Amino acid sequence: MENKVTVNTVFEYGFSFNQTDVENFAKASGDFNPIHLDAEYAKDTIFGRTIIHGFLSGSMFSKVFGTIFPGHGTIYLNQSLNFFKPMYTAEEYMAVFTVKEVYIEKRRALITTEIFDSHKQVTISGEALIQHNDIV
Repeated sequence: MENKVTVNTVFEYGFSFNQTDVENFAKASGDFNPIHLDAEYAKDTIFGRTIIHGFLSGSMFSKVFGTIFPGHGTIYLNQSLNFFKPMYTAEEYMAVFTVKEVYIEKRRALITTEIFDSHKQVTISGEALIQHNDIV
């Protein structure tokens, strides 16, 4: 599947995480903060329940860049992230990628990266700079 990387191209990817994903991320990252893992602890926080690690949520950008858009061979050069709302397991989210600029001579693209919840509210927003051989 060919995914053109041109200015104003928009790519969307729906996803969700489950509690096993959160537990596996905690093991891989070493982040065992109880806000992510302990429902009893989390119920007394401002969120009222456990939340997904911010970087687990943001890892969806890496998954899409490396496997779908533009796909295999993508080199991640930079990523900014701003966290606006907590994300929860078993809820549907939409990652939206919007190509802002293309630098043909270096085969690079600047892409807005956003995640929206089911109410169309932004949970994470940022920008990524990627390089890929098919950016021509």
